[in-house]
Amino acid sequence: MITLPPWDPSAADGPTLDALRARAEAVAGTPWPVPRARDYARYFRDGDRDAYEQLIWARDQRLSRAVALAAATGEQAWLDEAGDGIQLLCEQSGWSWPAHDDTFARHGAVVPTVTDPYLDLGASEIAAQLAWADHVLGDRLDARVPGLRARLRHEVDLRVLTPFERRRDWHWLGLDGPVGNWTPWIHGNVLVAATLEHDAVRRDRLVELAVAGLERYVGALPDDGAVDEGYSYWWNGAARLLEALDLLDRPVTGKVRATVAFPHAVHLGGPWYLNHADGQARPTTDQPWAVLHRAARRAGDGEAEAHAAAHRVPGGPVAHEREGLGRLLRALTDTAWRDAGPRAAVPRSDVWFPSTQVLIARDPTGLTLAVKGGHNGEHHNHNDVGSVVVALRGVPVLVDPGRPTYTAQTFSPRRYELWMMQSGWHNTPVPGGVFQEAGVAFAAADVAVEDSGLSLELGGAYPGGHRWRRTARRERASGRVTVVDVWELAGGGGTTEIRWMIAGSVRAEDGRAEIDALDGAGTVVLTWSPAAPCAVVRRDLDDPMLSDVWGERLHRLDIDVTGLGPVGTLELTIEELR
Repeated sequence: MITLPPWDPSAADGPTLDALRARAEAVAGTPWPVPRARDYARYFRDGDRDAYEQLIWARDQRLSRAVALAAATGEQAWLDEAGDGIQLLCEQSGWSWPAHDDTFARHGAVVPTVTDPYLDLGASEIAAQLAWADHVLGDRLDARVPGLRARLRHEVDLRVLTPFERRRDWHWLGLDGPVGNWTPWIHGNVLVAATLEHDAVRRDRLVELAVAGLERYVGALPDDGAVDEGYSYWWNGAARLLEALDLLDRPVTGKVRATVAFPHAVHLGGPWYLNHADGQARPTTDQPWAVLHRAARRAGDGEAEAHAAAHRVPGGPVAHEREGLGRLLRALTDTAWRDAGPRAAVPRSDVWFPSTQVLIARDPTGLTLAVKGGHNGEHHNHNDVGSVVVALRGVPVLVDPGRPTYTAQTFSPRRYELWMMQSGWHNTPVPGGVFQEAGVAFAAADVAVEDSGLSLELGGAYPGGHRWRRTARRERASGRVTVVDVWELAGGGGTTEIRWMIAGSVRAEDGRAEIDALDGAGTVVLTWSPAAPCAVVRRDLDDPMLSDVWGERLHRLDIDVTGLGPVGTLELTIEELR
């Protein structure tokens, strides 16, 4: 049997409640956000999904604030506000996000098909939100709005629990294909929603199915705990698993314990993290750090606990409603997290993830090198085999651009028409004018971990039968980073370049470039031999998912090695200019 943890309003964190109250009072008495047919239909018409998602997220956050305040204070005004929000969710035609809904594929519709609800991340999030609201408001909600809890339970059953039971072709079940972050996210939310079921036999069956899905995700986790979707998706993949295991009172051991260390392992410095796939190098700072802190405590991982605690502002809020109602409520009464003082997390030494073929050779006071092998069929994949990232004092200088705002194109056959998905806009070579292609077959080979470095064959990531050996290393004694490229082209007359994505201002000439890093981190100088000609390409950024990280622009340094012939070598050295 599964139950949600007891709610103790006397333990709720005061500063967080104050912050919630201020935001809640700012919109109290105003109309609630209303999802419209035109907003849902936009995804199917012009590919825009953000307009609808932002609207329903604003509604969900308003409800979470009201529930938390009502549960902690007992004030009828917030109970009424919560009741209004719950009723609106029960009346909302669809709980899934339009980008996921198969309403068009199955019914030719561009609005939710209420007789065939789709169970996705959005629907599962609302089901869990309503289950938490039912749990902490309980009899008070029944007394204030009789009948609303019964309606709530009916809608969760109709839209989530019954489809979960009866339709077993959902891709995220992991029954006949790979599992990704959807698997623990949805199964964890179903686990919470199952607490609404009064019939013990059915509830146990739902829990059994949810646990089986979680176990399939655990089975797919590599022993090193790495997540090929990257740091950003760890929070809504592995972290969702950790929360579900907490509810089930399962131990955090083995590969599950290993993934607790992942955020700390890929931390570069300050707000910066190594980003691969659809991740941002500087994600928002309001991550659900209480989740990591609690998981680290359960796992006995002092380093991960310290990394989470480093983000705890003394006397400040312990969580934000953006994290979701369940995460907000758990953090509100987590006294160990409330009392955690910020303490310096000891930087990890060199890290090697064999499952994803990612190496990080770290020097927090100088240059940090990260190198990626792997393949181009990863979750939220970018074509980036052999890509190199270099940071100065934790600030990326040679960078992975990251992800755009999602649209219909992002997860369509036209994904790799987007520039930031292409190898030509990562720190990879372009042999004979050819970019890497997508798919598991396009992969690194003969990967060898060396002293603070990685050597790998990249030719297999490209069509055409080229051979390209890249060896990247951070020299311990000098602190420099070297990247040696050795190639043997199989033919073709296109231009061969070695490209580098740059954050900061750049000054370049043949054989040399200087880069002033962001955040005033300092200046690095790149020199290469032979002194092949180069060009700098400016890329203006008009997407906030990119410009919020890098500013108004990135630059790309194109080193033209065509003149070195079809068989050649180029050595690049990166060092701080002091």
